[in-house]
Amino acid sequence: MTPTAPDLAAFFARLEKTLDRLDAWLPAPPAAPDWDSAIAFRWLRRGAQARLEAIPHPHLIRVDDLQDVDDQVARLDANTRQFVKGRRANNALLTGARGTGKSSLVKAMLARYADKGLRLIEVDKQDLMDLPEIVELVRQRPERFVLFCDDLSFEDAEPAYKALKSVLDGSLAAVPDNVIIYATSNRRHLMPEYHAENREAHHIDGEIHPGEAVEEKISLSERFGLWLSFYPFSQDAYLDIVAHWLGEFGVSAAKIEKARTEALQWALMRGSRSGRVAWQFARDYAGRHTK
Repeated sequence: MTPTAPDLAAFFARLEKTLDRLDAWLPAPPAAPDWDSAIAFRWLRRGAQARLEAIPHPHLIRVDDLQDVDDQVARLDANTRQFVKGRRANNALLTGARGTGKSSLVKAMLARYADKGLRLIEVDKQDLMDLPEIVELVRQRPERFVLFCDDLSFEDAEPAYKALKSVLDGSLAAVPDNVIIYATSNRRHLMPEYHAENREAHHIDGEIHPGEAVEEKISLSERFGLWLSFYPFSQDAYLDIVAHWLGEFGVSAAKIEKARTEALQWALMRGSRSGRVAWQFARDYAGRHTK
């Protein structure tokens, strides 16, 4: 039986009411923040709702406070300067020993170039699936955005791994020129590497070809055009960093010289001679020896 016009009208009316009810349950698209309220933002997801939250007082570091990483500073600074000028620049992966200044270097770039229009958006690993939404939110903005993924690492088959890989290179939707990704990690290839995977390697005409598992893990890190490696500090470099921070905290030159032995003991107790450990010792020492 052919439906009559009234029947069709009633059907479409019911359909429209059903869609209206579904709209009430679906999450609304993330609203844009007050872009003028801050230079740094954090992507927050609570269930189905997500938003960019302004960080009114971000932890900023001066480039001059980064000691014994001059080459890494120079290379990321050049890349960031190109980016804020609207020129071509690369996504950057900063890897290496803990406490050696990887995250601090990214924060230092924000401090140096915020007045040139640079903005930073911190994205946690569990929220990397939302990267396309974040990109669309900032696509038409005049500012230049660094999407900052700190302490990044993946386990096998994590969906966030595929999301980041797609945004870096491979998605049909192009990432706008005002977006770049800076990530830090203790792992060079961002994923765990197992001894058994080396057995998959095979020889062809005398050349070694890695197995598929290794190739897959390397493929993500290779999508970052700029690699910066950070290494554990020598004893002398560690003491230089201690002296720098003690001077910044108002400790006299004579007391800085006397603090060397205590600084080495502090590092021995912590099992590390990193920039972070040097900064922590300097805070403790300055708190005990300055008025």
